Amino acid sequence: EVIVTNDAETIRKADKLVLPGVGAFCDAAKKLFSSGLVDVLIEQKNLNKPILGICLGMQLLFDKSFEYGCHNGLGFIIGNVKPISDVIPKDFKIPHIGWNSLNITKKDSRLFKYIKNGDFVYFVHSFYGADCDDVSSVSNYGADLTATVEKGNVFGCQFHPEKSGTVGLNILKAFCEMEA
Repeated sequence: EVIVTNDAETIRKADKLVLPGVGAFCDAAKKLFSSGLVDVLIEQKNLNKPILGICLGMQLLFDKSFEYGCHNGLGFIIGNVKPISDVIPKDFKIPHIGWNSLNITKKDSRLFKYIKNGDFVYFVHSFYGADCDDVSSVSNYGADLTATVEKGNVFGCQFHPEKSGTVGLNILKAFCEMEA
């Protein structure tokens, strides 16, 4: 059962948390911090509740983003969010939109329980997680870009599992099976 909420008590009662996101980091971070929910998210992370950030939601897990300035994130994942234009060939289109394969770098990831190396997922992004030791998979778009991160009970997908067919559904299934 999925509940969309900004209510702290509903979040505390949830078995797992998904932090979705589409849009600009600055606006999303500002709204998240002004909502008063950052303390609740930190509390739930510290209780080992599984948390999954998707797309911008994954980026919000990082220390900071350099999307149109410098903006603080949640700091659940050590690293920075940077423009893909800094690392991909100049003739590659931005945003990166399309299907790319995963190169799984953390073979024992609980998130990949039902998928295999080389499976394809769907991306829509112009920024990526960089300077990070918690990368669990990358995808090549002219350069290896962070596709997923994992640190304890915190997971992030730069791609959209909900738009990635059976592979994405299997990633979500694995996440749903996780326990605190």
